[in-house]
Amino acid sequence: MDLGLAGRAYAVTGASSGVGLATAALLLADGAHVAACARDADRLAAALDPLPRAGGARVHARACDVLDADAVAAFVDGAAADLGRLDGVVNNAGRSLMAPVAATTPEQWRAELDLKIFSVLHTVRAAEPHLRRSDAPAIVNVNAILARQPEPRLAATSAARAALLNLSRTLAADLAPIRVNSVCLGLIDTGQWRRRYESSGTDASYEEWSAGIAAERGIALGRFGRAEEVAHAIVALLSPRASYITGSSLDVGGGVARYA
Repeated sequence: MDLGLAGRAYAVTGASSGVGLATAALLLADGAHVAACARDADRLAAALDPLPRAGGARVHARACDVLDADAVAAFVDGAAADLGRLDGVVNNAGRSLMAPVAATTPEQWRAELDLKIFSVLHTVRAAEPHLRRSDAPAIVNVNAILARQPEPRLAATSAARAALLNLSRTLAADLAPIRVNSVCLGLIDTGQWRRRYESSGTDASYEEWSAGIAAERGIALGRFGRAEEVAHAIVALLSPRASYITGSSLDVGGGVARYA
């Protein structure tokens, strides 16, 4: 099915790897222009350069710290000027802090909230004037199932994710007709999990090791997700074909849903 993305332009933060890179790749393959940012310009360029681009799709890439409002505004305005338009934004920049409440410092709490909330607010505020000129404007905030299903070992990240989910629903009401939705991730196969496997000292293969974790976490499909599986959900919500979906959240977690 044609998603109606060709010729449109979308900004993706945290685009040098993982879900952000997979989303940029899928958009380009569908003929959409992509504005991509990450903190490391060289790594970003190396990741984006090999991606196939359909129908003359172009890339605007720039190093950007999403916690710097001025840098975000420069990235978004430059992208809209270079690509001639901006139809959507994917707020993907993020990380997790592995620590329980007692081991999380006040500074770490603030850092988690800054990254999960202000990175989104900076991007949305910069993008809003450009999105208002689109006939199908959309924002997708990449979140986590932790927003509804917190884990004690990820105390600050869980709380910040919950705040972002709440904020996303508020933005959906405030920014309409710009659509705002969330994609909430479960365990996704990323470099972080590969590094944990390599330092685990296990004799099991990565597939066996990750399947064991999936079973322990109650993932019905019995495995980690892949970045491209998340990207398909993000791109579907960006698409004009999702024109009556806003204020919603979609779990991409292989069936893990212990929350009510």
